[in-house]
This record gives sequence, C-alpha cells and structure tokens, in this order.
Amino acid sequence: MDLGLHLAALDVDGGDAALAPTLRDAARAADEAGVAWLSLMDHWFQMEQLGGPHRAMLEGYTTLGYLAALTERVRLGLVVTGVTYRHPGLLAKTVTTLDVLSGGRAFLGLGAAWYEREHRGLGVPFPPLAERFERLEETLQVIDQMWSDDDGPWHGRHYALEETICLPRPLQSPRPPVVIGGSGERKTLRLVATYADACNLFATTPEQVAHKIAVLDRHCADVGRDPTEVRRTVIGGPDPVSDPADFLRQAQAYADLGVTLVVVSPPPGADPAAYAATLGEQVVPALAEIG
Repeated sequence: MDLGLHLAALDVDGGDAALAPTLRDAARAADEAGVAWLSLMDHWFQMEQLGGPHRAMLEGYTTLGYLAALTERVRLGLVVTGVTYRHPGLLAKTVTTLDVLSGGRAFLGLGAAWYEREHRGLGVPFPPLAERFERLEETLQVIDQMWSDDDGPWHGRHYALEETICLPRPLQSPRPPVVIGGSGERKTLRLVATYADACNLFATTPEQVAHKIAVLDRHCADVGRDPTEVRRTVIGGPDPVSDPADFLRQAQAYADLGVTLVVVSPPPGADPAAYAATLGEQVVPALAEIG
C-alpha cells in the first residue's frame, strides 16, 4: 500500500514569509521519505474547519508548480480541483503543464465544489448543485478530448470549445490519472465509474468504505467497466505518527477492500517536514508490507 501526504493547514511558524521554505522542506522530505502522493487543497479561502478565510491559503496549481521543481518522484495534485474554479479547457492545459514540467508526475483531482463563501467573496459564480454536477461531467468529457488525438470542437450545455488543442501533450500515457473526490452514491460514484482512474473516499470506517466501494462496483457493472480499472484511495483516518497501531490496523482493513493508497495530513501545529520525515522512517516501510 502507498502513502500520500495532504497539506491543508498553511499557518506556519514565521508567518507568510516562511510559507515557501516550509513547503519546500516538506515536499523534499516527502519525496525522500518515499511518499507516493503529495496534495494540497484547491481553495481561495481557508476552510471554516481550519480557521476560515482569514487564515493563509495559496492558489493550488501555482504552488504545485513550485513544488514540482523541488521534487523528483512524488506525484502532485489537488484534492480536489473545484469544477467551478476554472474553465475545463484551461484546466486541461494547466494540468498538462504541471505534468510536463514535473516529468510526468501530475494527477487531476476533480470534484463538484462546495465552498460557497469563497465564490461569493471573490465574485465567482456558484451554480446550484445539480448544475455543478452537470458541469463536472462536461469537464470530464472535455478533458478526455483535450488529452486525446481529437483536437476538433466540443459542444455541451455549459461549455463550447472550437479547438481542443493541447500541446505539448502530457508526458504520462494515455493521460495523467483522473481522481474524483467524494462519495455521493448516485452521482459522484457513477462519474467515477464512467470517467475516472481513481476514487478518493473519506476514511471514515472500513465498513463505510466497503459500502461505498460496493456501490462503485455496481456502477462499474452498469456502465460495462471492469471495477479493477478504478484505483481505490482513501483520505483521513487515525494519525499514523501519534497512533501507528490503529492506523496500520485500519490500513490493513482498507487494503483488504482493494484500497492501494491512504492519504494523511499533519495535525495542526506540526512541522510538515518533520512529519514527512517521520512517515518515511516509521510508516512507509510498514505500509509496504500491507496489501
């Protein structure tokens, strides 16, 4: 099983000027530790759960470009890109750029978006939920075409592109992995089955994750897809540093369900570089034995 590191809280010792070196050290430590996935959030305002809009929040893809130049192995992406934040053609171009400049290490995390306050705050349209899911599906279709040999037009209900040219092409073949975040059983997991290379579920309990995976498998059957083509990943759960026994117990239970990646975050106030180094010493080798 692989380990991912998700950096959500960006309040660091030293204030704003310390953000760049702190992220640099954390990314390098994660890369050296054997962490397989390094992600940030795609928000303009910090979430209420982590202190709200008056706490630090960096633009995600700019930050990933910075981290790409500092790392060599770890995969890079946002968990997850809000579909309302960028036009799908621009999003495909942005992730392609990250993939090319990172040497083929980008993944596209995508979701329907939910944080209304940041949209209203910065004057960005925030459509109703049903429309956001329509836009999510169209975005997945646009990106499929942008990353194919078809550079002709694409027209849908919400988007219209006259030329889906995307050069240079992504280095990964056939494309950077598409990861859909969320666990909605009727719409989100159906989109995973139809379009995605991986799901990203909340690591609530093994029993609840097992239920979500069963729903995903049924959707795969409905659309005629082999469910083993969809990588199962989870985010959250016990802290592997403060409670390694419970973390590894749950990791084994998730592995038994076919989960191959578990993503964790440093607890509030922890130094992310030191946390990543500890993961490399204590957790990555143990997870490698699970599966």
